[in-house]
Amino acid sequence: MTLSGRRIRRKAARGRHRIGEAGWGRSAIVAAISAIYFIPVLWIVLTAFKTPADALAIPPKFFFTPTLENFAGIFSRAYFRGGEVVDTHFDLFFFNSIVIAGASVLLAVIVGTVAAYGFSRWPLRGNDTYLFIILTTRMLPPIVVIIPIFLMFRMTGMSGSYGGIILLYAAFNLPFTIWMMKSFFDEIPREAEDAARMDGSSEWAVFFKICLPQVKAGLAATAVFGLILTWNEFLMALLLTGPQTRTVPVAMGANIGGGAGVQWGQLAAIETLFLIPVVLVTFLLQNQLLRGVTFGTIRREPPR
Repeated sequence: MTLSGRRIRRKAARGRHRIGEAGWGRSAIVAAISAIYFIPVLWIVLTAFKTPADALAIPPKFFFTPTLENFAGIFSRAYFRGGEVVDTHFDLFFFNSIVIAGASVLLAVIVGTVAAYGFSRWPLRGNDTYLFIILTTRMLPPIVVIIPIFLMFRMTGMSGSYGGIILLYAAFNLPFTIWMMKSFFDEIPREAEDAARMDGSSEWAVFFKICLPQVKAGLAATAVFGLILTWNEFLMALLLTGPQTRTVPVAMGANIGGGAGVQWGQLAAIETLFLIPVVLVTFLLQNQLLRGVTFGTIRREPPR
């Protein structure tokens, strides 16, 4: 090897070393910031395994004997309120949250994806205006529209039913779904679709066999964001669900405490269990979610 070749290799090695050091430094900074943001979640999880005395201890206890009584209590505890025994029924409330959130997100993704494909492939005159009108329905704060929605639910008999709250959540998720999925369909090259049409494929076949497989990442990202918005919703669920359709966010305020004050350990146990489904879905779809969030950020060079 010549002298110039050795110098080039040494310079390249030093460059890689500097890049590695910079990478470790950035990773340490990101890890420190992530740990700061994760501290509240960690504290909730720790509190879920504490006894009432440990949960209220001053100074706070970081080392304690864990217990599962809080998790057992939220599914079996009953307390006196207004002279009667009230059961918490949190197994029912968790079931309600899963069914309502899952069904509403699924419905919004199905309808919104078909609508987004139509807006992308067959734009109408004034297409941008229609899309803006659709988006404005999501800009309104829920508190502004709660009164007419409440009256509509009461007049149609949907108040306190699964179908009513599922349709409402799906309607709230539709604008976000349409806008998200339209951007994904716009990024798909149309050459494959034109070739499939020339081979005699119908529009539904083109949609299901050509376009839909290419936007799986977008579907995953849209579904996860819609699930998070629906899973944590409180106001609509508070006013439009009944005793048998109540979701966990509403049940937290309605059933924890009773006459004995706030049971912080049991409240933390509910919050810990409430985090698990969303964390699992996000973890299982993390690869698709990452591709969906970054979809379209790399510009395609036009064919030469």
